[in-house]
Amino acid sequence: MYAKKLIIMLGGLLVSMALFMTVNSSGNWDFVLPFRGGKLLALLLVAYAISISTVLFQTLTANRILTPYIMGFDSLYLLIQSAMVLLLGGLGYAMLDPSFKFSIEIGIMLIASVLIFSSLLFSNAGDLYRMILVGVILGVLFRSLASFIQRIIDPDDFAVVQNASFAQFNIVNTSLLQISLLLIVGVSMVVWRLRHVLDVMALGREHAINLGVPYRRFNVLVLFLIAILVSVSTALVGPVSFFGLLVSGITYVLMKTHRHAVLIPAAFLVGALCLVSGQMLFEHVLGMKAVLSVVVEFLGGIVFLVFLLKRKTL
Repeated sequence: MYAKKLIIMLGGLLVSMALFMTVNSSGNWDFVLPFRGGKLLALLLVAYAISISTVLFQTLTANRILTPYIMGFDSLYLLIQSAMVLLLGGLGYAMLDPSFKFSIEIGIMLIASVLIFSSLLFSNAGDLYRMILVGVILGVLFRSLASFIQRIIDPDDFAVVQNASFAQFNIVNTSLLQISLLLIVGVSMVVWRLRHVLDVMALGREHAINLGVPYRRFNVLVLFLIAILVSVSTALVGPVSFFGLLVSGITYVLMKTHRHAVLIPAAFLVGALCLVSGQMLFEHVLGMKAVLSVVVEFLGGIVFLVFLLKRKTL
């Protein structure tokens, strides 16, 4: 049953990818293939990173209304952009080498995640929800600092910060795809090897410990993998707070299982299908009269409200 659903979703994704590459191409294949191919790879990487990180985070927290962005990664990303514009100015920010900027963003977000996770690693209680609360508080702090910086910078520079504050699926620097692909492939190999451990961890801390899983060590390891995925996706396209919630909600409804051997590929296929088909529709059919990120965040927000009202915290 699961295999049939996965094959159907894979078929839908392949059709969406073919349409994305060919609609309105006008036969200019020398330009279209590398240009759209790079953009398509970026969409697939972002879909994978956001979808899998959300599923893993919900497994650790046993709560389907939480996403990794509750830890304040979007606020930290916004603070990084604001600080760079303040220090370098709008022109200096625009002239930054993309790879250098990408490395700074990922490095800072990973350092911040290690500092947050250290409270879980070195605390005797090992309270995951206390760590999440620390992340929420830091997120508020980061957003407040970013708002302060935006109030004191030049209005022209403020426009640059605003442009960098929203996810942009139609503008992706393809020079960053190679390092992003390497990071995501490395994380994927570890996650896939941990798929059975994740099934046990989904039962809860006490059950996992009773079944012989070194819960705290694997908890911190999975959180660090989540931080890498979120950092890569955020650095590539910007913060997307509710997309993971939308994908995970659809995945759980379709698959009705807690087995990560099924959830991981299903979440990727759902996320990739949403991004690729959505971007194809908005970019090549509607002529960019709407923005995919706004629609995705709107639908994800609705899913969040539905889960919140139903009080489904599985």
